[in-house]
This record gives sequence, structure tokens and C-alpha cells, in this order.
Amino acid sequence: MSAVRRGGFAHPYLAEPGFHALAHRGGGLENPENSRQAFSAAADLGYRYIEIDVQASRDERVVVFHDDTLERTTDGQGVVSSLVMSDLAGVRMQGGEPLLTLAEALESYPDLRFNIDIKTDQALQPTLDLLERMACLDRVCVASFSDARLRAARTRFGDRVCLSSGPGAVTALRFGAWGVPLPTPDVACAQIPLTQYGVPLATPGFVRHCNASGIAVHVWTIDEEAEMRRLIRMGVNGIVTDRPSLLRQVAQEEGVWPGSAQAGPGSGRGA
Repeated sequence: MSAVRRGGFAHPYLAEPGFHALAHRGGGLENPENSRQAFSAAADLGYRYIEIDVQASRDERVVVFHDDTLERTTDGQGVVSSLVMSDLAGVRMQGGEPLLTLAEALESYPDLRFNIDIKTDQALQPTLDLLERMACLDRVCVASFSDARLRAARTRFGDRVCLSSGPGAVTALRFGAWGVPLPTPDVACAQIPLTQYGVPLATPGFVRHCNASGIAVHVWTIDEEAEMRRLIRMGVNGIVTDRPSLLRQVAQEEGVWPGSAQAGPGSGRGA
């Protein structure tokens, strides 16, 4: 069986043909997560896609940060959403960098495409406002574990936004892959774990079902070489990893790294 197609998706965020390698939080096992250092290192490796998280300060400044609280990855203390930006400005991440705002990330890395996971309801409107203001919808994908936040993004932007799958969309796609006649979710990518509720989710049938509807399949968070190879050979459209150096090496060896001789629509080994 030949591999499913890897290109031809409608939204500009996904229009670049070939395999999509996404550095999770910039590559959190190789550099401090969600940092300039991580993004620059991933870009130097040839990455075009960076997965990031955003939170909002009390005064609605959007910062690139995963946790609700500062303690795990910075020298600061407290809940991000309860602090104003002037408080956050003095916080230093592991490695000594200040927190990066979403605006700074978009401005500093104009050639990168950002997969933006909106972590809280408080961050929703400030993030959508910023994306509108910066006119950058062609190079971002909005993601969230909240179906309500994703609906808000679709309502605000319509087809201009590349929308990832929330829990409801993933469930609908899973049942659709099993032949259950359900409406196709209004998403551009299905960004999924290997399993859902203990049931294998990243399967050849799931990938075929999604791709037949023009939906790209990205699997997260994959840090083991054998799993990377298995998924690439299955024909997934992308992998999200904390180990961007390893994924680059594997993708090159499998012939799907962008720019390699074999890369392009339909590249990769059969499922």
C-alpha cells in the first residue's frame, strides 16, 4: 500500500509540500522550552514549524509559556495570569532569557510557522486580537484542548485561520475512520497522540480518512527513534517532537526531510 499524500492541503500554513516536522516548544529536551534559544536552534536545523504555548498576563499581554505558574521553568513565582507584564519582565527562564511575547516571536522569526496552543480562556481574545493585528494568519495554526476556544477562533476568522482539532473533532475523526457516518469536523489538521482512552489513534486508517478530507495528521509528542520511523513509514503528515535533532536525522534517513531528494507529495515508504 502506498503512503498517503503529504501535500495539497488548502491553508497556506500547510501548503508547503512534504513532511511537517514540528519542534515541540521549540525542542524542549534540547534547549529551554519556548525560548529564543530553542527557536533559533530549531531554525538552524532547518525547521519551518514550531509548536508553542501561550498564556496571557493580567493586563492581557500574550507570552510564550506553557505552565499556569512560573516555578517549573523560571526563577519567578506565581500564576502567570495574575501578574502584569511589568512583573513578568523581570522573570528569567532556564538559560537566563526573559520571557518571550508572542508578538516578539512572530516578529523575530518571520520565516517560521507557529502552531499556537492557547492554554487558557484568559489568553483567547488577546491572542486572537494579536493575530488579527499582525496579519499573520497565513503562518499560524491555532490549537487548544478546548473546543470552545477553537470555535471562537473559527467564528472570528472563518477560513482564514488554520484550525487544529480539539477533543470533539478528534473523536469524530476517529469514529469516521471506523466507518461511522459523521460530519467531517471543520479543522485543517488533526494533531493527535498515539492513543486516545487507551485505543490506538494514529493508525493508517485514521490517516487515510483525514487526508481524504484534506486534513493533515500530526502526531505528538514523539521522542523515540523507532516510533518516529514507524509513523513516517505509516504516512503521517507530521511529527511533533521535543528532540528536533533526532527527528531531522530520522526524517533525512527516511527520505522525507524537506529538501531531500525523495521529499515531496507521496514520499515516504508504504504503510
